[in-house]
Amino acid sequence: MAKKRCLAALALIPLLAQAAELPRMAPEYTINRNGAPPLTLSQYKGKPVVLAFILTYCSHCQRTVGFLSKDQNEYGPRGLQVLACAIENGSQLAVPAFLKNFNPPFPVGYNDGASALAFLQHPVVKVPIMPMLAFIDMQGMIRAQYEGDDEKFFGDQHEQNLRAQIEALLKVGVAKRATAGPKK
Repeated sequence: MAKKRCLAALALIPLLAQAAELPRMAPEYTINRNGAPPLTLSQYKGKPVVLAFILTYCSHCQRTVGFLSKDQNEYGPRGLQVLACAIENGSQLAVPAFLKNFNPPFPVGYNDGASALAFLQHPVVKVPIMPMLAFIDMQGMIRAQYEGDDEKFFGDQHEQNLRAQIEALLKVGVAKRATAGPKK
């Protein structure tokens, strides 16, 4: 009997470890902020969004926030909105110091890790590696997402890869508007 249960449990592992479906409609997501109203992802519908899930103490996350700060300044006039959400335990207390130290030109808030993993359709049997990024187009579709252990994305070409994904998001919006034709 125990052997059958083990085999049944092992059979479920591939189902639990499946990759996230892409593209897919982004579910609503709330980012809490200290002393300010929470942000919701739906507030940014019509804009391309890079949503970064971070740990405030993670050096890889801090490096990514630095690159995204440059990207927000460069691509913001073209409609890009970067958002960051700290998801470690105690993030509500850690975010103010993070904001003071890094001064990003985009909102940074917090939420719990479970909500971030659900948003990303992260496999429950896989340990999340930070940072985790979602690239969301103007229509609210998640077009790409990356996790910190993706060496092809976060490796030597990290900054260039971020820019390429942002450019792709901006082009999706332009292409959709161009094919929509004039409104009557």
